[in-house]
Amino acid sequence: MKLMKRQLGQTDLKVSPVGLGTVKLGRNQEVKYPVSFSLPQDNEVADLLAMAKELGINLIDTAPAYGSSEQRLGRLLRDREDWVICTKVGEEFTGGQSYFDFSGQHINDSVERSLRYIQTDYLDIVLIHSDGSDEQIIRSSDCIETLTRLKEKGLIRAIGMSSKTLTGGLLAVDCTDVVMVTYNPSNTGDADVIEKASLENKGVLVKKALNSGHDCYSGDRNIDAVAHNLNFVYSNQGVDSVIIGTINSEHLVQNVKAAITAIEHTR
Repeated sequence: MKLMKRQLGQTDLKVSPVGLGTVKLGRNQEVKYPVSFSLPQDNEVADLLAMAKELGINLIDTAPAYGSSEQRLGRLLRDREDWVICTKVGEEFTGGQSYFDFSGQHINDSVERSLRYIQTDYLDIVLIHSDGSDEQIIRSSDCIETLTRLKEKGLIRAIGMSSKTLTGGLLAVDCTDVVMVTYNPSNTGDADVIEKASLENKGVLVKKALNSGHDCYSGDRNIDAVAHNLNFVYSNQGVDSVIIGTINSEHLVQNVKAAITAIEHTR
């Protein structure tokens, strides 16, 4: 059982159809998961990363807003060249609160900090971590201009937006390489973004495929619900990869098994 890589739009990146989300590596405050959790120990994170690699996962999703996630990946991730690292800019989480800054200076500083924390010379993907004002960020800030300049310098390989509105997602398809959208059976509002990205050969990453875990818990983890949601998501041929966050190796294996089955059903 091993995931096969896919081309991510027009980029030169090949990504696994399941990406490992790492919110839970660094932050357990002000999160919306159905079950509370403690941050894992370093040895547990190392084991999780080793298991992900064994399963064929090469895409890691992180962000400055994920607490200590970037720093922990920098310490614990081995064989940098084997991984596609996606991080974000725009949202910060300090003192238990989020705040947003999409100015060019902040974007530049954020990317430099991410490079330092992750202990790498380049970032494969950097997404704008939207606060919901997608269109304003794209049209009225110098955020994309700054990211494009950093890409031209070779510090970033692909840029994009983790969008929160249909209009913003559609705009992001026009001016970036990758979009990250919410998509699951109960939230299909971004289907048009996926369709447009597919037509324009832009990369598509899906967040909240399991509705932040809420669709998969009724006391115990519901494997059928995981399979149902992933079957739905992968049936859309425009989806390149689905980001699923976990700190449980058993859940990771189950997720990958369900993803492989879902992908095979679409062939």
